[in-house]
Amino acid sequence: MQTKQDVADWLDEHEIRFTQMSDEIWANPELKFQEFKASKLQADFLEAEGFEITWDIGGLSTAFAAEWGAGKPVIAFAGEYDALPGLSQKQQSAPEPIIEGASGHGCGHNLLGTGCLAAALAFKEWLAATGNKATVRYYGCPAEEGGSGKVYMGRSGAFDDIDATFNWHPGHINQASKGSLLGVNRYHFRFKGRTSHAAADPHMGRSALDAVELMNIGVNYLREHVSGDVRIHYIITDGGLAPNIVPGTAETYYYIRAHHPDTLADVTRRVIKIGEGAALMTETEFAPVYISSSTSLLSNETLADLQYEVMQALGPIEFTEAEQAYAAQINAHYSEDNKRELANTYQMDMKDADQPLIGNVIPSNDKGRVSPGSSDIGDMSWITPLSMLNTTTWASCASAHSWGAVATGSTSIGYKGMMYAAKVMAISALELILSPERLAAARAEFADALARNPYQCPIPAELPAPSYKHPLR
Repeated sequence: MQTKQDVADWLDEHEIRFTQMSDEIWANPELKFQEFKASKLQADFLEAEGFEITWDIGGLSTAFAAEWGAGKPVIAFAGEYDALPGLSQKQQSAPEPIIEGASGHGCGHNLLGTGCLAAALAFKEWLAATGNKATVRYYGCPAEEGGSGKVYMGRSGAFDDIDATFNWHPGHINQASKGSLLGVNRYHFRFKGRTSHAAADPHMGRSALDAVELMNIGVNYLREHVSGDVRIHYIITDGGLAPNIVPGTAETYYYIRAHHPDTLADVTRRVIKIGEGAALMTETEFAPVYISSSTSLLSNETLADLQYEVMQALGPIEFTEAEQAYAAQINAHYSEDNKRELANTYQMDMKDADQPLIGNVIPSNDKGRVSPGSSDIGDMSWITPLSMLNTTTWASCASAHSWGAVATGSTSIGYKGMMYAAKVMAISALELILSPERLAAARAEFADALARNPYQCPIPAELPAPSYKHPLR
């Protein structure tokens, strides 16, 4: 395996190994910090391929690093494998859970992690075949969905010696992104009141649920007075036990998002003050409980340009008529406005956006755009130069974190996007070895960004990493 085409061909030849791994993770969805089957599956696979495995990265029992080779540069691939609650879905084009209320891969992390692993292994095979020297490292990263696993891993110094990192995400389009994501703070806001009989003695009670509802109302009024990048959402996780008991405890769970750390800190402060006010109004006790955070994404444009060149050389993803028809059936359950949103966001011709599956390569035209989502890959991007790649694995109208994303995650549609991403990342990695000046340029761009905006880990040093005993190790 000597050429870039050889790398792409090798991935095609070994595709079944990776689709089987992805399917096994899809069929056994595991929530944050408890990805026991997925992490063991991937670690065992890479160990059998000659990688040295190190577990418990950052104090997380389902986080591991797999390393092969020696010396510089160190090129890393960051995988994920956690699922989302409540998104169980059959492999079909209409919403129907496999198990009602069970978890599912609504963000495609079964594809994400396996695609990064495939790229790491292909890059390793190229290094071995050509005799080029480098260290290839794959990170199995838990708890991207709400747990900030990579932040704990980075806090431990696990990423400090990396020269460049590749990551990708399932989605609607094929693009090497130059845009950013929002940072996020996660809090449980807890209220403690006093129980009483809601009919006979209501005056004796102090409702913690009233406090939660007043806080949520106050935050909804706050939305008018924040900058356009701010997003705030919540659920009520404890609303009492019975209607005839004044709730003595209640809790609401918040995600507070903003692009700049100072804005995020200020909006979080204001949300907490609203909680304090709600407690005053209801004569209850208020306790903000910090959960986790992640930082906005720093896209490395040098690496994005490199990946775009590779994508142009590979060409578009070719989807069959049957795949397009399946995606069209999924689209029928969603709003057609989603296509117009894609066209506007990525400056696409509406004719292209109107396809049920968008196979074309989209230019990296999103510089300056801030996506309203968040990811702990943002924190990794402030420790090592990183490019976020997106490839098509979803029907064009399907929403992320919904059944429609799960429905293509174990089909040829998802496989094609995953293997395309693996090819782009692996070939981009070997290009950094063949053209060290490109790696130097990526490093220089990264150093300049950090000089202007130094990174600070958002999770306090004294907060222990959440960890569960790994039953399979």
